[in-house]
Order: sequence, then C-alpha cells, then structure tokens
Amino acid sequence: MTAAIEVVDLKKSYDAVEAVRGIGFTVGSGEIFGFLGPNGAGKTTTIKILCTLLQATSGTARLAGLDVAASPNEVRRRIGVIFQDPALDDRLTAEENLMLHAVAYRVPRAERHARIDESLQFVDLFDRRKDLTRTFSGGMKRRLEIARGLVHRPDILFLDEPTTGLDPQTRARTWEVLRGLREKYGTTLFLTTHYMDEAENCDRIAIVDHGTIVALDTPAALKQRVGKDLVAARTADPAGLSRLLSEKYGLASTPADGGLTFLVEQGDAFIVKLLTTDRPPLEGISVRRPTLDDVFLSLTGRQIRAEGAEGTAAKIRAMVRRRAG
Repeated sequence: MTAAIEVVDLKKSYDAVEAVRGIGFTVGSGEIFGFLGPNGAGKTTTIKILCTLLQATSGTARLAGLDVAASPNEVRRRIGVIFQDPALDDRLTAEENLMLHAVAYRVPRAERHARIDESLQFVDLFDRRKDLTRTFSGGMKRRLEIARGLVHRPDILFLDEPTTGLDPQTRARTWEVLRGLREKYGTTLFLTTHYMDEAENCDRIAIVDHGTIVALDTPAALKQRVGKDLVAARTADPAGLSRLLSEKYGLASTPADGGLTFLVEQGDAFIVKLLTTDRPPLEGISVRRPTLDDVFLSLTGRQIRAEGAEGTAAKIRAMVRRRAG
C-alpha cells in the first residue's frame, strides 16, 4: 500500500509540557485512519503539525512524499482540513463559502462552479446552496465544511473531532458522507476522536495517551488484545471484593462507579462461581465482550474521559498565550 502519511519520532513541546512524545506511524493511501484518545492527549497537536499549522520540536513528517517542514505550500495544496471549531462565514451562502475556499486554493476559474456544485451534491446540500449558512443546523454545517474541504480535490482530508456536538442520527449521516469520500474519490481520511463508536469506522486506530501511541491496529485486532470478558460488579465494599478477586482468583480489578470492573475468561461461568463464594454483598453484576473502551482501559489503567486531560490542555493554552504576548 502506498504511504499517504509517514511520521517518524515526532515531538512537540511547549516549554516544560511535552504534548507529543516521539510518535511514529504510517497511513496508507485511501485508508481511514483514526487517532483515538482523550482531549489533551496530543491528537490535535499532531494534526496541526501534519497540516503545517505548527512546527514540530523534532522528528519528521511526510505527506504524499513531501516533507511538511520543508515544503509546506506544496503540502497544503494536497490536503483538506476540518477542525472541531466551525470555520464557516455565516454571513455568506453555502455556495459563497465554497467559492471563497476555491479562490483561496487557486482552483482554476473554469472549474470552480462545477466543483462547487459537485461537492454540494455529494453532501446533499445542493438545494440549499443559495441559503445563508446561519440558517443551517449543526449537522448541515458539518456537511458543508466537508464539501468545502473537497472543492480543491485533496489527496488527504484531516478531521479533528468531526462529529463532536452532533446528535447520533446526524453523526451517522456524517459518517455515510465520509465513507463515501473514499469510495468516490479515493480520499485518505485522518481523523481524531474520543468517541469509541466513531473509531469503529476506521481501518486502523492509533490509541494515544499523554502524547504517545500506546497501541496501533485494526479495531478488531485491538479488541482481541483484551481477549477476556469484562465483568462489572456493584458493591458497597469494593475494597473487600477487590481483595477477594486478587487473593482467591489472581484477578486485577479497576474501581468504577459504585463498584469495580475486572477481566476474566468465560465471564458467565465465573459469575456463577463468584455468586457461590463467601464474598462482600453484591448490588448488581454484569458481563460483556470487550469494546474499544475496554482496550483503552487495559492499556492505560483508566477510562477515556475528556476531563482527565483538561489540566494539561489548559497549561498548554496558557503557555501559548504567554509566549504570544
């Protein structure tokens, strides 16, 4: 598979804070590649380096064979970018937003209208092309941003948290559009997300935590790493149950809301065994097969939560503001 993106030992520091700590990966042409991790894990910093919006402290990154540091202008012509925060001008119509983008990317004048119409038709917004963007719903605006990113026919489309804030139905529709990009145009998609179900749409996922890649594989292969069933037990005495699991069965457990969770082979059979054992009282118990959330928990020892990284993210923002001032 031809490489669309090649990253080697990439690092980015803000004074004493290491946002990206020597990551490396390759993305194949036409692949849907996901960066999965909590806010502040280094996902957005990485995507900004790849999009030439930030300069790495060290390491190399190549897009379509071009070094992002040495050839930023050539790289920008090959990529499209859709960030989490909206970047549309709501005083313009849908068509005018795309025209502005076409001019900025120097799309040939003779091709602009045809490309704009094609992009709007692709995201089912052609009938609203003359409407002001301020009249659009959140999902329509996201689809319009995707259309705008297509006007200059990028080889690679970057999406930072593409469906944050959207309802489940709109998220599903947005993913229909994104998958269609590869089918129709062969576009390589690189996205960041902290939604586990969204990551299931990716061909491969890099799980990112504290600026490092802790695992990289297909969703199915990552879940196979966990291998065991996840048991969640609610109890008023989680410490006592944890001690029993460790001493009697050699099982490690993780605190959870109202109890704890643990991984075990043949979870259904183990629950029967546990219920017949002298143990702390249980208020409830359940078992299920591993998910990507379980993969993250097994690799990092915690669940993927945005709030856990807010402190680091706030420090980075504060340092950037100080340096800018």
